[in-house]
Amino acid sequence: MFEFQWLWMFILLPLPLLVRHFLKPAPVQASIALKVPFIEDFQQDKMPLSLAQSQRFLLLLAYLAWFALITAAARPIWISDAVELPVSGRDLMLAVDLSGSMQEQDFQLNGRFVDRLVATKAVAGEFIKRREGDRIGLILFGDRAYLQTPLTFDRKTVYSLLNEAALGLAGEKTAIGDAIGLAVKRLRKQKDQQHILIIMTDGANTAGVVSPHEAASLAAQEGLKIYTVGIGSEQSGQTSFMGFVVPNTNTDLDEKSLKDIAEVTGGKYFRARDTQEFQQIYHELDQLEPVEKSVESWRPQSELFRWPLAMSLLLILSVLIIKRVLKDE
Repeated sequence: MFEFQWLWMFILLPLPLLVRHFLKPAPVQASIALKVPFIEDFQQDKMPLSLAQSQRFLLLLAYLAWFALITAAARPIWISDAVELPVSGRDLMLAVDLSGSMQEQDFQLNGRFVDRLVATKAVAGEFIKRREGDRIGLILFGDRAYLQTPLTFDRKTVYSLLNEAALGLAGEKTAIGDAIGLAVKRLRKQKDQQHILIIMTDGANTAGVVSPHEAASLAAQEGLKIYTVGIGSEQSGQTSFMGFVVPNTNTDLDEKSLKDIAEVTGGKYFRARDTQEFQQIYHELDQLEPVEKSVESWRPQSELFRWPLAMSLLLILSVLIIKRVLKDE
């Protein structure tokens, strides 16, 4: 369906005619007449059009250029047929820890040891791909929490930005409370929605201005349900130059605090010691938070103002060229 966004712009169409009618022509300056005895020697070949016809033709082109310009200013759009979008009525925010401890290589992926962030990306990426119908956002946190992606249906963008996240990008420490506070701030504006936050971290809260307990209490008041995921095995494995795996005990994870956050908000705490356990967690989340299908319609719109604008510029250029040719002749 064809439609103009600013139809009122067409009231400007008669403006050039009004200006031409009410403005007086410029006075002709007196000049000294020059008499030539043999005027026929200076006459040029007859033009295809008389001077009056040429002026009328240029005037017509100018009016057409004005009409095309007004048409472009009225913002013509083409509205396509309605497209149905599956919507679950749920807003889902992922908060991923980028602190320095996430570089610990205690996860196996495709037969080799990788750091915790790589394992998180691999498993969380598959989880994002399955979230059809959900709006997904991404928070990255370290010393502070940052909103990497606001809530969106564009899962490809969220997946891409998650893969681009790098260790230490947000600092070396862990601000779990700030990540929860930022999620509450972004989700509280969305009314009558099911709000979920999934926090993936391998440490305790060591930074930020808000404590995890205070942030969790605020989240519970706002109806935000939080699922926490503790990342890392009891013994982290790093391959030495001799090919042996050297165990390093990891004691940073504050499981009690993560369990309290989940319990206060009505969520659940999960422990991810390896990639298999990580995958099982997301499968369980699929069951805990099933997709509630509904339908919303959306009609794609295409802007068409470029075409009449280009036509107007082309006509104006034609008028200038023709006037220059007539003047030279």
